[in-house]
Amino acid sequence: MKVLAKFSFFFVTVCACLIWFVGEVAAADCYLQEGVYVCDTSLPQPTFVAPEPLANSFLPRVMYVKLADFANVYAGPSTGSPLVRNVGDGFLFSTVQAVVENEGQTWYMINFDEYVQASEARVVEDSEFTGFEIKNRPERPFGWMIVDYWYSDAPGAEPTPGNLKLPRYTFFEVFAAVEADDGWIWYDIGNGRWMRQTYVALVDPTTRPEGVGPNEYWVEVDLYEQSFAAYEGDRMVYAGLVSSGLNRWPTHEGLFQVWDRHLRIKMSGAEGKVDYYFVEDVPHTMFFNNDIALHGAYWHDRFGYKHSHGCVNMPPRDAEWIYNWSADAPNDLWVWVHTSDPTTIFTEWAVPSS
Repeated sequence: MKVLAKFSFFFVTVCACLIWFVGEVAAADCYLQEGVYVCDTSLPQPTFVAPEPLANSFLPRVMYVKLADFANVYAGPSTGSPLVRNVGDGFLFSTVQAVVENEGQTWYMINFDEYVQASEARVVEDSEFTGFEIKNRPERPFGWMIVDYWYSDAPGAEPTPGNLKLPRYTFFEVFAAVEADDGWIWYDIGNGRWMRQTYVALVDPTTRPEGVGPNEYWVEVDLYEQSFAAYEGDRMVYAGLVSSGLNRWPTHEGLFQVWDRHLRIKMSGAEGKVDYYFVEDVPHTMFFNNDIALHGAYWHDRFGYKHSHGCVNMPPRDAEWIYNWSADAPNDLWVWVHTSDPTTIFTEWAVPSS
C-alpha cells in the first residue's frame, strides 16, 4: 500500500461558522413489560462535547498585539519620552496592559513603562477553535477538516457539482476507509460522503504506551495527523488539533514527562537570525523535553498543520483545559510524541470499504 506524506503548506482561510456534530442521537429504547409497550426516552450522553468556558479564565480578557518590525518602545505614551528599545526584526508579540490616548494618538502599554504606538502594532485575534471533551469511548476514528473543501460521492472522485463545501474545522467521524487509485486513503465521513486524507486530521483512539501506568494521565501528540488526545489510563478524555515543529525545527519523538509548568511565560530565541522570535505571555505552558513544551498559541490559527519552532502549539482553550486537567494528575503528565501510521485504520478498526 502506498502512503504519501501529507502536505505541509498552510491554509489561512477561516470560516466564521463551524459545524459541530456531537454524536448521533439514539432512538428510544422500547420493550414489552407485562404486555405493555414501554419506551425509555432517556438518551445516552453524547461522546463529543464542546468544553464549557472556565469561569476564572483570563483568556477572554487578554489583548495581544503583533509588533511591527523595528518598532520603537518608549518610556511613556509620547515620541518625546525616552526611547527604551527598538524591537528589531522578527516574530514579535506582546500583551497589551492598557490602552492610552495622548495628543490625538493611541498607545499600547505592553509592559511597565513600555509603550508603543498603536500604528506599530496589530491586534491579534486568537483562534476560536476548540477540541472536544470525550465522554464515552469513541466507536470509530474521528477528526476535523483542515481546509475548506467539497466532499466526493466516491473515493478518488472529483466532487460532484452542487456537493456541500465543508468548512475548515468541520468535525466528523470515519465510517469507512479505502485506498483509492490515486494512492491516497479516502474516508467515508458519513452517508457515503468521501474525503481525501490530505484534507483532514484524525484522532485514532489507542492504548497507553509502555511505561505509563493504568491510572496515570498522558497526552498523545500525533505528528502525522497533527492532532492530540488526552487520556486517563486507557480512557480518552479530550482531543483536538495541534501545530508541531516545522521540518527545519522538528518536534522530537519519544515518551516524556512534564517537568515545569507556567500559567504565562515569555519565549524568545534565534536572536540575530531570520527566525528571531520574542513572544510574551505564552499561556498554559508545560515543558516536557528540555525547552520544548505544550502551550497555547494565540498568534496563529493554523492548527492541523506544522507551524512551530519545535514546541507543540495548541489552541488556547485546549491548552488551558489540558493545563487545568493535569494539575491534579496523580503523576507528572506524560507526553507521548510519535508519528502514526495511517494504514492501521484498515486493521485496528476493521473499517470496511463500501
